Amino acid sequence: MPTIRRLPEHLVNRIAAGEVVERPASALKELVENAIDAGATAITVRVGGGGLDMIEVTDDGCGMRPDEIALALERHATSKLPDEAIEQVATLGFRGEALPSIGSVARLTIESRPHGADEGWKRVIDHGSVAGDAPAALPPGTRIRVEDLFGKVPARRKFLRSPRSEYAVCLDVVRRLAMARPDVGFVMEHDGRRVLAVQPREELAARVARLVARELAEDGVVLEAERGTARLTGVAGLPTYNRGVADHQYLFVNGRPVRDKLLVGAVRGAYSDMLARDRHAVLALFLELPPEEVDVNVHPAKTEVRFRDPAFIRGFLVGALRHALEGAGQKSAQPPQSSAMNMWQVEPVAPPLRPPPSLGSLFTREYGGSAAGTAAPRVAETPAVWRAYEAEVMAQPSGRAEAAVEQTEEGLRYPLGVARGQVAGTYIVAEADDGLVIVDQHAAHERLVLEKLKAAGAEEAMNRSQALLLPEVVELEEAACDALEDKVEALARHGLLLERFGPAAVLVRAVPSVLSRSDVTALVRDVADDLARNGDALLLGEKLDLVLATMACHGSVRAGRTLSVAEMNALLREMERTPRSGQCNHGRPTWVKLAHSDIEKLFGRK
Repeated sequence: MPTIRRLPEHLVNRIAAGEVVERPASALKELVENAIDAGATAITVRVGGGGLDMIEVTDDGCGMRPDEIALALERHATSKLPDEAIEQVATLGFRGEALPSIGSVARLTIESRPHGADEGWKRVIDHGSVAGDAPAALPPGTRIRVEDLFGKVPARRKFLRSPRSEYAVCLDVVRRLAMARPDVGFVMEHDGRRVLAVQPREELAARVARLVARELAEDGVVLEAERGTARLTGVAGLPTYNRGVADHQYLFVNGRPVRDKLLVGAVRGAYSDMLARDRHAVLALFLELPPEEVDVNVHPAKTEVRFRDPAFIRGFLVGALRHALEGAGQKSAQPPQSSAMNMWQVEPVAPPLRPPPSLGSLFTREYGGSAAGTAAPRVAETPAVWRAYEAEVMAQPSGRAEAAVEQTEEGLRYPLGVARGQVAGTYIVAEADDGLVIVDQHAAHERLVLEKLKAAGAEEAMNRSQALLLPEVVELEEAACDALEDKVEALARHGLLLERFGPAAVLVRAVPSVLSRSDVTALVRDVADDLARNGDALLLGEKLDLVLATMACHGSVRAGRTLSVAEMNALLREMERTPRSGQCNHGRPTWVKLAHSDIEKLFGRK
């Protein structure tokens, strides 16, 4: 019979390192979080070989004494929990596992000097064994260096990706932590090349735009909302500014970067009728809650959290995001000026009807002499051949176009200007006081019709139930049935009426009226999968939104229809009054603007 025994300390640390230190970015995250918790105002990160060869983090925090360095390298030793109230933790780290775990799978060098101390101290740990203790010369703060990560654990090292891929994950970790703390300055170098540098004490919106995408400064809206004890801040990109993947969604809870299915689902729900399913919003959201309302002690990596009231959190995020996007009005993400200029085709200049006569030939043909030695004619004596050329090539226009509407200063001050005409029966051309506006009439009217349908209660009409003549039994796994049972009331509001029918089945009594012809079994299974993936029944709402969007599409002005000037202006004014009119139901822009300066560049005037 096998004997139960205590595992050696170094083996325990190596096992724990499997959860805490999955890759170089995991070690880097723990070290930077420790620097932030130490009160640092400037953090410098140096990475070599994507973090496989070297990671170094230097900060100007409080520092540690020699005895504190030794204690910090023991498992579950930390200064971040002065008492046993773990639910009140306000620091990024608190488990006391990072440093001993890193030291068990790498060569770890810690140098630290407290403020006011005459000198610092250095301790070296080589894959779990103490390799050196000595004084160290460094300014107040801490410098930690990690080398040869997983050097003696080849089974782990061979599963790591290429240095380039590991470096990308390290950069993402530093970028997220730099966004979480705009009051701290960050510098990051990779193989001697500086790749990131932000100054301390920046505004949150400026820090986010600098780290995520500079276009967010123009193509995003700033959020600031409160409900009860919860507060939400951040920057959300306009629906027309989107990406094909969701890797530009940065979510934070109490300053901690997290990857939470509930928050991701809330973002998706907020943008549901403004983005296509294969497009994703760009944003950074910072949620602040009382510590007792959120559990951060879920996973050793501390990237997962649990909320005490998830329904409240989801409703708060969806409402705040939608309110901020509605406040943007008809604002739309415009293409950069350089790319906009490249979209315009420069047509070749047609050759003149005949080359203009030279001055010498004019003199010869008109006066019978050479240009040299012949007095220039007076203005009144313009040669007849030149007058003939003017009449043939440089003639003035024979007519003028009628003005679409009377030009008034008030009309030009409208955000979308005054209609001047229609191109290809599809695009409205309008003149504003700051440029030329081109509107896609079908996309714009599609959004207007959708908003009118919502205001008229079309959503409630679609959520009405259609009772099934014979209730249908859908067999599912027990866990899926439990999840559906927990959401019975929410699904009923959408018109899907379910009952539990034994441990591994549900009984469907009614479905939304607009989905009455769909496959009931497939619909319920899709909803159950959506609950498992996102923690909420987003799919059912999206299916209903798709029906509503289809109704709006078929009821809107079609491309190719000729509009009168009055109809065009009425469409422009309605767009200015309707929230979120800057994008259609699929996230594409409904209008673009060419500024006066851009028009001047096209003609070489500037």
